[in-house]
Amino acid sequence: MRIVFAGTPDFAAIALRSLLTTHHEIVGVYTQPDRPAGRGRKPSPGPVKQVAQEHSLPVYQPETLKTPEAREELAALVPDVMIVAAYGLILPADVLATPRHGCLNIHASLLPRWRGAAPIQRAIAAGDSETGITIMQMDEGLDTGDMLLKSITPIEADDTGGSLHDRLADMGGAAIVKAMDLLEKGELTGEAQNDERACYARKLTKEEGHLDWQSDANALERLIRAFNPWPGTYTELDGERIRIHEASVLPESSDQPPGTVIRRNRDGIDIACGEAVLRVTRLQLPGARTQTANDLINGGKQLLMPGQELH
Repeated sequence: MRIVFAGTPDFAAIALRSLLTTHHEIVGVYTQPDRPAGRGRKPSPGPVKQVAQEHSLPVYQPETLKTPEAREELAALVPDVMIVAAYGLILPADVLATPRHGCLNIHASLLPRWRGAAPIQRAIAAGDSETGITIMQMDEGLDTGDMLLKSITPIEADDTGGSLHDRLADMGGAAIVKAMDLLEKGELTGEAQNDERACYARKLTKEEGHLDWQSDANALERLIRAFNPWPGTYTELDGERIRIHEASVLPESSDQPPGTVIRRNRDGIDIACGEAVLRVTRLQLPGARTQTANDLINGGKQLLMPGQELH
């Protein structure tokens, strides 16, 4: 089959690499325009464009797909199907209708749960026990199309946004290859989503990473994992921002005000929360590298001492 692929980041690049191992023909790759990156802030190709260039595939980088020129360019490729993964541009109705089999999306959740931009992080933060990949027939709604194929994985107690992203990216590559085999055989069938079970995974913001010590320690621990590596979580001490990279929950209560450092030892820094106690084990001070609580003590800094209050 003639495939047009649309995507931009690593998640999509892995799916593209998987499709390149099949007998299907990639007739064009759509990706976001090059963005400034690195110290020099020079425009740099994204991961999908890099894969496309490695394999000498035609690359298209329109700012929008809403112009007649963009639609004509796509139609000229005569695609049987368009596969979309974290592309970043809205596909108008006439673009969705251009390929013979329409457009298939690789979505990193078990739809209809977590439609939207940040399903991986939202699933961890919410305490979901499992997630997965849904191959979906795209329509004009936001991740509302028929579900064609699902692949499920448990969310482990130590999963971070980064580790789950990588696992789901590999699963997405395998799932879209399987979906293409079924499509070619005429055996790929859709199931309508139950809108009553839907929830929305809104885009992440850096401000959401500010830890609210009034919260339950379990919720904070999940947020720390979900937002690792981006956008990260943080707290403030005397006006200085301290980034929190890793923590665990102690099944105990404290009569100290939430945000108060209870203990500081080589195993971690214990902080009172609205419920239970959070033990911070990896952190990052302003202008410094990530370190353990043991590193902090060895460094001799009188920070995060018992009685100090975090905000």
